[in-house]
Amino acid sequence: MYQNRRTALLYVLPATVLILVFIFLPIVMNFGYSLFRWNAFSTERVFVGVEYYRRLFTDPVFYVALKNNALYAVISIVFQVGGGLIVAAILEEKFMRRLQPFFRTVFFIPSVMSLAVVGLMWQLLYNPDIGLINSALKAAGLGDLAHAWLGDSKTAIFAVIAVSQWQFTGYIAMLFLIAMHKIPSELYEAAMIDGASRIQTFFHVTIPQIKEMILVAATITVIGAFKVFDEVYVMTFGGPGRSTEVLGTMLYRSAFRNDEMGYASTIATVIFVITLILSLLQLKLSRTGQE
Repeated sequence: MYQNRRTALLYVLPATVLILVFIFLPIVMNFGYSLFRWNAFSTERVFVGVEYYRRLFTDPVFYVALKNNALYAVISIVFQVGGGLIVAAILEEKFMRRLQPFFRTVFFIPSVMSLAVVGLMWQLLYNPDIGLINSALKAAGLGDLAHAWLGDSKTAIFAVIAVSQWQFTGYIAMLFLIAMHKIPSELYEAAMIDGASRIQTFFHVTIPQIKEMILVAATITVIGAFKVFDEVYVMTFGGPGRSTEVLGTMLYRSAFRNDEMGYASTIATVIFVITLILSLLQLKLSRTGQE
């Protein structure tokens, strides 16, 4: 028995070492860096304690970024999780079964595209002069709705968030489809015998059977919303007037534009704490973790 335990430990040791070195050690080091004033072009480090944390929590830009990330999360829950669930349910209907492979491919393709490419593509689509969106509105006789979507501080953040909904709703829908395929057909047959409508079957059979996947998808979506960077960086870099600033671009700006590595480490620590809390919440709510 002892020999088996020692053999098992030897098998997991390499993975444990890699996790400790490349995950936990950098987290601890980053927290340590956040306690010093330093920059990338100097070896001098000045201990400042929690000064950067006090500065961060009194910085109005931080609350703008936090609000944008929270807005990102709420909208993503509605469209990616809610919309993905509806798309998956439609694709799982009998009349869609033959076309399901085609639509699975169509909906999944955007999620594997480079975020930088997607950002540049949508930046062109939003262009107020030559963009397809305004051109389509004008062609449809809705020229009054044409707008500088990324140039207006009131619409820019929603325009950026819309891009992520377009890109990842299909991915979430595929997760739900996988979960739906595992539901025993006997449950649907029993619901039909009891006279349940399709909508009643969806709410009383489908959703309860895939509730864990819904929770996992919601957690993935929310955590992704607080780690978002690429789309905002490519399309607006936090502008106009910091109106689309998120925690990721705030970190990048502090580290690579202002060369305040200690302050950037503080922002990174806050992002880690937020995502850790969300992950722990998911583990507590899911309980089994089967999915």
